[in-house]
Amino acid sequence: MRKQSLEFLQKLMSSPSPSGYEEPAQEIWREYTKPFATVKTDYHGNTIGTLKPKGTPRLMFAGHCDEIGFMLIYIDDKGFISFAPIGGFDETIIPGRRVNIHTANGVVPGVIGKTPIHLIDRDKRDKGSKIEDCWIDIGAKDKKEAEKMVAIGDPVTYMYDMMDLATGLSVARAFDDRIGSFIVAEVLRELSKSKTLKASISSVSTVQEELGLRGARTSAFGCDPDVGIATDVTFATDQPGVDKKKVGDIKLGGGPVIARGPNINPKVFKILVEVAKAKKIPYQIEGISRATGTDANAIQVSRAGVAAGLVSIPVRYMHTPVETLDFKDVEYGIKLMAGFAEALTADTDFTP
Repeated sequence: MRKQSLEFLQKLMSSPSPSGYEEPAQEIWREYTKPFATVKTDYHGNTIGTLKPKGTPRLMFAGHCDEIGFMLIYIDDKGFISFAPIGGFDETIIPGRRVNIHTANGVVPGVIGKTPIHLIDRDKRDKGSKIEDCWIDIGAKDKKEAEKMVAIGDPVTYMYDMMDLATGLSVARAFDDRIGSFIVAEVLRELSKSKTLKASISSVSTVQEELGLRGARTSAFGCDPDVGIATDVTFATDQPGVDKKKVGDIKLGGGPVIARGPNINPKVFKILVEVAKAKKIPYQIEGISRATGTDANAIQVSRAGVAAGLVSIPVRYMHTPVETLDFKDVEYGIKLMAGFAEALTADTDFTP
């Protein structure tokens, strides 16, 4: 990966971006893409980079920049803070985490506390923790002191930075789906140098996916594409405890994952596979028998309907602070999506 792209990724991954609080990530995305695309941000917060606005067909790429997080909802008289989830969490792994509270005056560190196991009745120890059993401790002596540092509604993220494992795999708290936001920016950069591109391109760093695909719904309506490709993460099944008969055989390092099913236009799927074969890009296929639960779902049903596709990056330990992926899959995903765009012409027909 080139130096500038890696620096962009590191900045993007370190930015706090819970759903509804995506401004820091979007500012980084805007500054990176402005040199090679026309960039705007809509009222919802989606940031859109455009190439060849008069090209045909109109192609939209979408990767959501929001992450799961928390929000402050109550401060008690002793200065301990109650909080609520933004997005879906495994509540049993929340206690004992270091967190950053993102305030109007900067970051306030804290820890998520709970009653020590020694002090919990034996018949309750094995039931696991719930969010209401936990609190955030910022070291305040009372409510008044806490209110000088934080405010109700401030967002919270885990205090985890991106790191590499000894084998070269990468770990971060928000690859779901800041890596998708990164990919659509890199595809835009690659296509800005293309001599053969015929399509109009809108790459969108979408918002609020974790709260119901909200940003993809509004940006797809605004962009009005003929065809749209979402990029997200999907479950790697090359780990203990996963039944491949239920979710398929997907592994890290096996290449980007091309989805197939009722959420996916069959012509889009066919072109993606053809491009992968022609460019010798390793790929995997994921059968999804329902709406995918990604931005592809919202794109497909926008306006009078859009030819939708989904290219995913395999990730282990989704919705934890240690989401793990292989960057070879990311690099091949960028190549696949750029190749798809270059394969389109005004005569490309997506009618099933």
